[in-house]
Amino acid sequence: MRGVIALTGATGFIGSALARRLTKEGWQVRALHRLPTPPAYLTGISLEWVRGTLDDRDSLEGLVGDADVVIHCAGVLRGITEADFYPVNVEAVSRLASIAASRSPVPRFLLISSLAAREPELSPYAASKRMGEIALSKAGDRLPWTALRPPAVYGPGDRALLPLLRLMWHGIAPIPGRQDARFSLLYVEDLAEAAMQWLSSDVSERCAFELDDGHPQGYTWREVTETFERLRGRRVLRVQVPELMLKLAAELNRMAASVIGYSPMLTPGKVREFRHPNWVCDNAPFRRVVNWTPTVELEEGLRLTLGLHG
Repeated sequence: MRGVIALTGATGFIGSALARRLTKEGWQVRALHRLPTPPAYLTGISLEWVRGTLDDRDSLEGLVGDADVVIHCAGVLRGITEADFYPVNVEAVSRLASIAASRSPVPRFLLISSLAAREPELSPYAASKRMGEIALSKAGDRLPWTALRPPAVYGPGDRALLPLLRLMWHGIAPIPGRQDARFSLLYVEDLAEAAMQWLSSDVSERCAFELDDGHPQGYTWREVTETFERLRGRRVLRVQVPELMLKLAAELNRMAASVIGYSPMLTPGKVREFRHPNWVCDNAPFRRVVNWTPTVELEEGLRLTLGLHG
């Protein structure tokens, strides 16, 4: 075994990909979960489960234990107000970091953040991701830490982007963003590989690094739909969703959520994120300190995500 890694978010999309890759590479992974039994799709992975929650310090003490590395991958994506995101995206980071900093020897700490942290004014979610990075930076000089800011991450098992990708595969491409917008993407296994290379490196900078698939200047919605047209061998109908319609749907979601008590994905804050013109990443700073190169281009990534052959 290479060592022990304490992992949060192992039952999620990105976290489960990390768990699989870590165990495959010979790490002993100690993972947090709040349910009586781990999910069935992870039963084939050799993980040491610690039952508990991110707001329970005793659970986190047990999770960190004698770990060589702490990877905080858990995060809240859905919600409307700051209170929906703050407990997991900020407070849990601070709690975990303080526990890690108190250990001797002190473990390395990797935070899976989000590119949204670059624009904290856009939404409560984006603000919480930035505040989570700030909370980590306040853990003290003893804690060696790094934050990774991936853009939209896609791959098999993703529930956020998969409905949109399937609709495009069937020939209809609703475009929620501006026509002139540019954005980066990253296949989930390339993100996992970035974490592996970080583990193998000796990164000393305490900072946040952006990650993407290396496509120059990111993508436009037209480039994405043209990729689907190549995969399908026929045209995709592009439907520009008016900003007013998005705002109306988001406002209806907000009102319904206050009555029913659920956490919607499409919110006023998310509309502002969709409409932001520049979500392009720059890999260069990370690649200067870590030997990592993304290998999965968009067309291949879409094939893998949608289970296409040929």
